Order: sequence, then structure tokens, then C-alpha cells
Amino acid sequence: MGRAFEFRKARKMKRWSAMAKTFTRIGKDIVMAVKEGGSNPETNSRLRVVIQNAKAANMPKDNVERAIKKASDKNTENYKEVLFEGYAPHGVAVLVETATNNNNRTVANVRAAFNKCNGNLGTSGSVAFMFDHVVNFKIKEESLAMDLEEFEMEMIDFEVEEVFTDEEDNSIMLYAPFGQFGSIQKYLEENNIEIISSEFERIPTTTTALSDEQKEEVNKLLEKLEEDDDVNNVYHSMEE
Repeated sequence: MGRAFEFRKARKMKRWSAMAKTFTRIGKDIVMAVKEGGSNPETNSRLRVVIQNAKAANMPKDNVERAIKKASDKNTENYKEVLFEGYAPHGVAVLVETATNNNNRTVANVRAAFNKCNGNLGTSGSVAFMFDHVVNFKIKEESLAMDLEEFEMEMIDFEVEEVFTDEEDNSIMLYAPFGQFGSIQKYLEENNIEIISSEFERIPTTTTALSDEQKEEVNKLLEKLEEDDDVNNVYHSMEE
């Protein structure tokens, strides 16, 4: 098992820890998916993925349907995805993914968090190159009509870098470059392989080892950023 497996294990307990935050994020994802491709999941592949993620997060079906209906209203404001880059204390690279309907508010909040916690908000491109942008799919193992080794061979054509079993629920995880999202989703659906969830992640190419005291300083910034309602994900290069 490689880098993606270790990255996922380290982040697993931190990701979407608060249910309210999870549902808020999914609600934004629904709005963006509907605005982009319409309210019919049969013809909107992005919306299908969001609905799968909502189910995996135990979001009530009624909530999902209400969110789709609200997103279909032309008066509902869309969200814009904005990426912020910077440094935490001790040279730790930080990427902040946001979805916002008020960019001025989000910029101000993110900048304030960096300033308050002795970090530095950088310019576009200043640290993104230090992370690999990947997509992962979580699929049901029993929906495979082949053994795992044969499935791995099939996935080579889609540049899949890692395939491994998540022992917690015996599902299968696969990681691939960001650009392969659409082709992998199409393959899985055409072969009746059940997708439990899918998401994009950014994995640091190198990590920085810190003392416990230094980690506390960095974590203050990370936690401050994660508290913001506009923030979807915070990635960093600190060694866990």
C-alpha cells in the first residue's frame, strides 16, 4: 500500500467530523452540480456523484431532494470554488478549498486566519505544485464481477495509481489523477460496479516533520480555517 493509503488513514478521523458541516458541504455541491448540468441525475454525472456522497454520509433523502429543488430555482445563488494557498508556521504548505457565494467575505476570513496564526497567505500557484490533485472512488467489493487483481489490470488504462481494500467496511478504494474522473466514473457505471462515494483530494508530494510543540502551532491555523463555513477542505504538508 502506498502514499494514498497512508494519506487517507491519517485524514480519516478528521474529514467531515461534524455532521452539520458535512450536510452544508453536500448542499453546496448539489447547488453547483444542478447549476452546471441540471436537476436530473440520469443526465448529470456530477449530480449522481453528489447524491452517492450524500447517501454515504447518511444525509436524509428528503434533505437531498429539497436541496435539488432549491438549486433548480433560478433565484438561488450559485457557489464559486476558490483555492487559497499559503504557508503555516515552520514552512508547512497549506491549500484551502472553498465554495463561496461571497468571495470578498471568504478572502477576508482566510487572510485573517493566516495572519492570526502566524501564517502567510500566498499567491496563486505558490504551493499548489507541492500537491498531487487526485480523485478517489470508493466502491462495493461485492459488485465486482472479477477478482481484485483483474480489476487492477483493467484500471491501468485509466492511470489508476493505487487500489486497496478499506478493511473497515471491506470496500475498495482507488486513486487516480484528477483528470481521469469522468472516464473512471463512466467505466464503473457501465460495468455495474456500485460507487459508494467519490471525492477529490490533494496529496502532498513531500511532508515536513515537526516537533509536538510545532505541530500545535500549525494545527491552530488548520482548525481556524476548518471552522469557516466557506471552507470545504484544508490540506497541508505537515507529517502526521
